[in-house]
Parts: sequence; C-alpha cells; structure tokens
Amino acid sequence: MPHSLLSLVTAELAAPVDPRAAAMAGALAAKYPAAARAVLFYGSCLREANLDGLMLDFYLIVSDYDAAYGKSWMARANRMIPPNVFPFEHHGLIAKYAVLSEADFARLNSPAADNVSVWARFAQPSRLLWAADDLARQRAIAAVAQAAPTLLSLARPLAQDQADALALWKAGFTQTYNAELRAEKTGRSLSIVDADPDRYRRFGEAALAQGLPPSPQDAAARWRQLQTRGKRLSILRLAKASLTYAGGIDYLAWKINRHAGTAIVIKPWQRRWPILGAVTLLPRLLRSGAIR
Repeated sequence: MPHSLLSLVTAELAAPVDPRAAAMAGALAAKYPAAARAVLFYGSCLREANLDGLMLDFYLIVSDYDAAYGKSWMARANRMIPPNVFPFEHHGLIAKYAVLSEADFARLNSPAADNVSVWARFAQPSRLLWAADDLARQRAIAAVAQAAPTLLSLARPLAQDQADALALWKAGFTQTYNAELRAEKTGRSLSIVDADPDRYRRFGEAALAQGLPPSPQDAAARWRQLQTRGKRLSILRLAKASLTYAGGIDYLAWKINRHAGTAIVIKPWQRRWPILGAVTLLPRLLRSGAIR
C-alpha cells in the first residue's frame, strides 16, 4: 500500500539536517520566546553539504503577530502584507527568515491562498527543525501537507488532466515561477522535479490517491489572477523589506547575481534610499531578463 501524503510529509519534515542549521533554528525561536511556535528550514541550502557562505532560509511560525513584536507597526505590516522578512546570524552562518502566524501559514498553504509564495515553496522539501510543543508540530505538519495538493489541483487542468504525477508537478512549478518576480534562469522550474523525480512521484501519487481539492472552473483565469497579484506582492514586499531588513537591497543584488548570473553592483545612493534604489533597478532587470 502506498504511503499516505501526511506520512510522507511527516517523515520528510523530520529528516536530519546539518546540526548547525538545527542549532540556528533553536536560536531563532529563542528570539521570540512569547510567540514562537515552529521553525522550518527550506530552500536550496537543504541540498548543500557545506553551508558556509550561503544564505539559509527559514520560516518562523508564531502564535500571533502582536505577541511576536514589541512595535505595533511591525505587527500591522506582517498582517497586511505577510510575511515580514529579517536577517539572522548564528555561529558564523547567515540566514533570512520570514514570519507568519499559525493561521496565515495554514491559509497560505491552502487553495484559499491569494498568492503562490508559501505553497509553492512548501510543496518542495523542507524540514521542521523546532516546535514549541506537539500541538505546534502537528499544526505545522498539517499546513505543509496542504501545499502539494494545492499546487497539483491548480496544475491538473493546465496539464490536460494528465494522470502522470511528474507532468503535473512540472506544469504547476512552471506556473508558480510566472507568478512572482524570479531571478532564476529559464528552466529552473522543471529542474526542481528533475533533480529528485522519485520524491515528486511518491508525493504526487500520494496526493492524487487521497484526492485533490476541486480545480477552479477556469484554471487559466485563476493562474492569471495569481500571477498579477504575485508580481504586485513581490514589489510591495521588496518595499517593505527596505524598512524591516537591514541591507535588504544588497541581499536582493546578491540573490539576483547568484541565480541569474548577473553582476549588479549597488551604488551608495541606492543603499541610502533602498526603496527608490530597488524600484529603479526593476525596469533594467526586467528588460534584460534577469528577473521575470
């Protein structure tokens, strides 16, 4: 009998990682003693044997935003345009972490999400490195387990209702990469699946076996909505990060250079006025194809 999707997600979230990443997750949770509920590790660093010099990616799940922040405007910003993103350093490693409430994390992994940014990431491998208690752990697992069915249900109509799980994954990731401002090279969405086809086949077949959420009647229109909103949200989050993320514009340049093979150099005036600096970069990057 094939494994259930929930059991596959539970096992993957519990898989071992570099002990330094686990220690970093614990230190991150300790920064938010009144609010931290779970810390998840995701992204390309999961596949790296050496984390030195890399930017690790975490999601910090909190009970609610008011409990997480001492400043009310930070809670409002997180509530209005989730997530807030911050830099973090621990014992020589650097990271960025996004903050979401338990309620928002569950909603943004589900078909009710109005953008792809969370479920597109958690349909891919991730690790649950810290949880406040068993209830927090179970809630995080349940939220992540929604991500794959959400992606596959939206992808199925565009893949001509193909039964092949890998075809659905590739169709879905192709659409999610068009729904955000992305710095990755063309073809990156397909290489995600090709890098570990066994994993995606197992997860896809388990999701199909349990039944997917209903597909929208007009899936193409739904993807257009997600793409339009996703591009706008990318710009709004970039602007917000200039207020919450120290050195955010330098991180933006580093990420684009790493993924798109560009050689962007941030000028002093762009650091002084990061919102204006980031906005002035966008037209050139879009014209050159460095981001899409």
